[in-house]
Amino acid sequence: MASINERSASEMFQGQALLYRHLYAFIDSMCLKWIVELRIPDIIHNHAKPITLPELVSILQIPPTKVGQVQSLMRYLSHNGFFERVRIHENFEEKEAYALTAASELLVKSSDLSLAPMVECVLDPTLSDSYHHLKKWVHQEDVTLFKISLGSHFWDFLTKNPAYNESFNDAMASDSQISNLALRDCKLVFEGLESIVDVGGGTGTTATIISQAFPNLKCIVFDRPQVVHNLSGTNNLAFVGGDMFSSIPKADAVLLKWILHNWSDKDCVKILKNCKEAISTNGKKGKVIIIDVVINENQDQHEVTELKLLMDVNMACVNGKERSEEEWKKLFKEAGFQGYKISPLTGYLSLIEIYP
Repeated sequence: MASINERSASEMFQGQALLYRHLYAFIDSMCLKWIVELRIPDIIHNHAKPITLPELVSILQIPPTKVGQVQSLMRYLSHNGFFERVRIHENFEEKEAYALTAASELLVKSSDLSLAPMVECVLDPTLSDSYHHLKKWVHQEDVTLFKISLGSHFWDFLTKNPAYNESFNDAMASDSQISNLALRDCKLVFEGLESIVDVGGGTGTTATIISQAFPNLKCIVFDRPQVVHNLSGTNNLAFVGGDMFSSIPKADAVLLKWILHNWSDKDCVKILKNCKEAISTNGKKGKVIIIDVVINENQDQHEVTELKLLMDVNMACVNGKERSEEEWKKLFKEAGFQGYKISPLTGYLSLIEIYP
């Protein structure tokens, strides 16, 4: 390995640029929080056309001394793909204006596909400040990052803090809306089933989509009692409270969307064994449907792998993990399943069907 003195000046400059880019990366998150808090995507959406800086700062009631700072923020966010800088003509004059991109459209709070709740939840200081404790966390065996920062396991923290629990459920529901775009094209996965249990299904966003698409399919949302106790079902949709580590309601299929990455291999095997028991009744052999990350560094694009590895670090902090196909296969075998099939779902999530 080359020492510092053997590297060229060009290499050192590139290293400095990479270091500084990550050193100040927290500003990216804070800029997202800023535009959501000020509802800038909503303002541009309601404006019904690209908006100029003077129009934007007027609506936001920005003091004249801060207009330049707002321009810096908008220029940076535009460079990173959250807005598009376009040229418009008004009153015989050409002006620069900001238009929404696909990313900022996902932050319009009035949209059915809004991910603004995810931004609000993840960037709440209660959660984001926990990452200041990484040094302490890695030296303590079998302790989650949130146990150190919050004083309890993340799920216990949600139970004790109803306001944040509501924010978390809203965030998960918003993510489910995006996944449902893909699920609408996966109807073959649910055909032939008479019943399905959505384990950890939250407030029922995904199960509602499935129940509406398949009126004859009995759907059960199974989650912690405090999540589902005030929720009302429909003719083919019901909410049941319980603990997936104890037992799971019987059904032809079990859906685990973004669940297993929260847990260690040992816990996942326990959950999967309960799933296997739930679908193996009356002589029928059902299946388990998993929506989660499958790491594939050899085939995925660099940006996709970067996101998956970032999510892996995020899940490691609750002692969970994102998994490669080989790691998934090992879990399925230990839980007693005989076969599986992996299909692409979204840009970074896969759909995995496993069979007893």
